Amino acid sequence: MPSELSAIGLIESSSIALGYKAEDAMLKAAAVELLSARTICSGKYLIVVGGDVSAVTSSVQAGAAELEGALIEERIIPRVHPSIFPAISMATDFDPSNLQALGIIETFSASSVVEVADAAAKAADVQLLRVHLAMALGGKGFVLLTGDVAATEAAVAAGSAVAMEDGILVNRVVIPAPAAELMRELI
Repeated sequence: MPSELSAIGLIESSSIALGYKAEDAMLKAAAVELLSARTICSGKYLIVVGGDVSAVTSSVQAGAAELEGALIEERIIPRVHPSIFPAISMATDFDPSNLQALGIIETFSASSVVEVADAAAKAADVQLLRVHLAMALGGKGFVLLTGDVAATEAAVAAGSAVAMEDGILVNRVVIPAPAAELMRELI
């Protein structure tokens, strides 16, 4: 298990069987931490690992080599914002009474949403609440974040710009002063 998580690597496979094979290769290739590995909508398999940049790079390369034509997407995000890790695992500490604004960025791609969330977190003083990777969403991903209204708008704009560059932005929303009941359903 790596001592420092500074990068994230993701692989999305069109084959579940080869996805498992790629996951095994990734874990054997380098000292990475398995953050998530599971089937996602449309019969695909998603693998997410964390570690230092060189380990994550080696791991993703090893996994991609095993996919024999089933590779949909591979991504390596170096120097990832530290708030990404708890947001992926839905382990963020958040007091809903501190909520000033809620930002949401929705993408067509599970793996690219991590890069979108990273850009948003680096752009403004916001807290990532959740980075949702395609589970029960038809392969989509989304990011929930909060901060004051201006920071939330800046973060959503920055994350959305990354999604637009990739052509995978579904929608984006900033809700100033969301109802408290809304937060019970979000996290």
